[in-house]
Amino acid sequence: MQIDYRQAAEIVKACDNIHILTHQSPDGDTMGSGFALYFALKKMNKKAAVIMPDGLPSRYEFLSEGYEEPESFEPDSVIAVDIADPKLLGDLKDVYADRVDLCIDHHVSNIMYAKNTLLNAKASAACEVLFCLFEELGLELDDRIAKCLYTGIATDTGCFKFSNSSREAHETAGKLIGGYDFDFARINREMFDIKSRARIKLEQHLLGNMNMYCGERIAVISVTEELRQNLGVPEEEFDGVAGLPLQIQGVEVAVTIKEKKPGEYKVSMRSAGKVNVSAVCQKFGGGGHICASGCLVKASLEDAEKQLVAAVEKAMGE
Repeated sequence: MQIDYRQAAEIVKACDNIHILTHQSPDGDTMGSGFALYFALKKMNKKAAVIMPDGLPSRYEFLSEGYEEPESFEPDSVIAVDIADPKLLGDLKDVYADRVDLCIDHHVSNIMYAKNTLLNAKASAACEVLFCLFEELGLELDDRIAKCLYTGIATDTGCFKFSNSSREAHETAGKLIGGYDFDFARINREMFDIKSRARIKLEQHLLGNMNMYCGERIAVISVTEELRQNLGVPEEEFDGVAGLPLQIQGVEVAVTIKEKKPGEYKVSMRSAGKVNVSAVCQKFGGGGHICASGCLVKASLEDAEKQLVAAVEKAMGE
């Protein structure tokens, strides 16, 4: 059931022992949302734990400063943040899929799996939705919460470069920067500029081995497990590679095909704005945003690439 901010606030007020769910292949929005909600609940004298299917990547460890991992406890409420589909819970799907009391999200592709869903598809990030929820709660934010919320908005808007960088996104970020003390410039540098040597090595390989289609308007990069091991690149270094080909002049859609296991590939699509990649991914059982979406394809790498390129070409009207 879809609910509004007032109803969501009442649900949060009524719970005492909460598991906060983040999604697999974590990004700045799910991590920022998860820890922002944790610190907010602690201010409300509630017990909470952030549940992370893939753990906490080192690049987001700064968000967890002050987080106290509680001893295992049975929750009376489960809240999912930035999770449009329980499939994104990964190995925790069987544990939590039917137990989510409240989902806080901004994906138009949300399948309404939770008992209650606070969805604002016009919001730039789940962190922007949370900011509004905290206002409804009358919660006084602090520097830690502001840092988490800003990180989610900044990363989901590509440092305010993507088309979802709405006036509201800028205004919310401005309120966070103006009202609280955290190093937003450092966050942006860490999230968007600083790269490890392993990441540079990875990008060089991916950009040098792309396949181009449709007059070089579609770029496809493929990552097999064998390749990852040969390059010696840690899993977390793959965060954000999906948008790399969009840096190339003329590329309208970037497709990243990453092997999860033999015959199964995680696909990430990014659009420069003309092509609705959410609609493309929905044809493969996935979804997301107009300019950033994903899906899972079970096929050989060669067949997966053919199917995906054909679907993108159709969306382009080719």
